Amino acid sequence: MGDIAAIIATDLAAYLDQRVRAVTPIPEGHSGFTYWVELDGSRAVLRLPPPGARISGSADIPRQGRLMDALNRAGLPVPAVLAMSDQPVVDGRPFYLVEAVEGERIERVAGGVPDRDLAASAIHVLRTLQALPLAETGIADELPSSLEAEVTRWGWLMDRAPTELTGSAPRLAELLLATRPAERQPVLVHADFHYGNMLFRGAQVVAVLDWEIAELGQPLLDLACLSVIARSGAGGQGNVPGGGTVVVSDRDLLQLYGEADAGEFNWYLALTFYKYAGILGYNLMLHRRGKRPDPSYEDRTRTIVNFLDEGIRLLDSPQARRGTG
Repeated sequence: MGDIAAIIATDLAAYLDQRVRAVTPIPEGHSGFTYWVELDGSRAVLRLPPPGARISGSADIPRQGRLMDALNRAGLPVPAVLAMSDQPVVDGRPFYLVEAVEGERIERVAGGVPDRDLAASAIHVLRTLQALPLAETGIADELPSSLEAEVTRWGWLMDRAPTELTGSAPRLAELLLATRPAERQPVLVHADFHYGNMLFRGAQVVAVLDWEIAELGQPLLDLACLSVIARSGAGGQGNVPGGGTVVVSDRDLLQLYGEADAGEFNWYLALTFYKYAGILGYNLMLHRRGKRPDPSYEDRTRTIVNFLDEGIRLLDSPQARRGTG
């Protein structure tokens, strides 16, 4: 093991009071400091915040652990939490340790089973998630996010993205605020709900991962995320993790989900294009400044521009501009 892995293994073993045979970074995805942990007779997954990070937002590992533990106890396909601490006990950081679920990533499953079956399984999980009483989510004490707050949240990231890519972002933000639909009762929102954050056995979703930006908010946020990311690679939008693997029409998604019309859904699609343009742009900025090196974000500059253009296309019509909010 490398020096950091050895430190993590030593600290974790001391906390668990059991042997840790190995700690290895997980290469898939871009979820930060996530490791395979080999215990005697089993494998687990360890999550840490970045070194020195303020424990808030996406770095709030204790919050994520509490949320995942609540969802697993409620019977949702979320890995069971084996141990967690909000104290700086593993390499000077809080942590959570979850079971390693036996399942395949979408890249290995797509093409082997019908896309519609994968979409149906994901939406079944989504509907089950949204039916969970807020009191059982582990974050019931938090205020739900309004649609105006959603635009502001992702706009904060957009303002820090490379400006040569985000010239049309103010126009899209203006359209989003002017046309936002009426809000529904809030539910638990994963906020990054796409196939790349799931594990499968055949077409069945057996685990939903990466709860770092979950919140209480509007139901269609996650459905729009599933649509945007699923078509990102194959639909000409660029290189996005989990994109282009499952392509189901929005009409089919709405039919599987129910209780939403195309006009309302288009607003959420536009917001999601804005959101992921902001996320990609912010991560690109972190890469270029050497704060979180990841050269893959250099391949997504066109994606940022395309996402903003697509969001504007969805909303820049007389019918959309009338809004309902």
